[in-house]
Amino acid sequence: MSDYKGYKLGMSIQEIDRLMAFRKENRYVNSAEEFQQITKISDSLLNVISPLFKFPEWASNKKRVVENKRDFNKSEKYGNSTFVKKVKSAVMDLNLATQEDLIKIYGVGDALSLRILKQKEILGGFVSMEQLKEVWGLSPEVINELNVHFKIFEIPKLKKIAINKVSLKELSQFPYFKFALAKQVITYRSMHGDFKNIEDLAKINGFPVEKAKIISLYLEF
Repeated sequence: MSDYKGYKLGMSIQEIDRLMAFRKENRYVNSAEEFQQITKISDSLLNVISPLFKFPEWASNKKRVVENKRDFNKSEKYGNSTFVKKVKSAVMDLNLATQEDLIKIYGVGDALSLRILKQKEILGGFVSMEQLKEVWGLSPEVINELNVHFKIFEIPKLKKIAINKVSLKELSQFPYFKFALAKQVITYRSMHGDFKNIEDLAKINGFPVEKAKIISLYLEF
């Protein structure tokens, strides 16, 4: 579940944050009940969205998991070559990756690695792996590979934009606010006063609501 999907389903930013924090620990939700315990969503919202949940087959069939584990242990003991031990590769923080680190990933060459680093520089740092979708030329397959080897372990120290003081020129230079949208933001602010939160910004026509959670991390209200 992405930030945007949670937002569209009616989850609050706090509830989404709890889920993302849980997943950052490389842990997985295996039931609707566990989802509620982690996010602390209400019973009424859980009843509405839980029919949309889909969990891995093994999550609802513990017996099969136990049997598979037993078979695996047995095969190790007797040297069955059908089962091969997988060595976990170290996962790195995307914000700490160098060009050399990036080009090790299948499908990422000199040009794409430089685009990723350039995007990080423009933003001041990545706050979500979802932002890789905004790098021109990265295919879904390559993004999947990057997600295997990199994560965002810690939100970098960002130079935040003071949304209630920023000028039109400065705001339009930020990737998520093209000139037309930046102009609407400044106009709305002059007519209605200061923005109190990201929800106020989302009222503006053309604002990318699906990226609201990400954008909010770059702003200061």
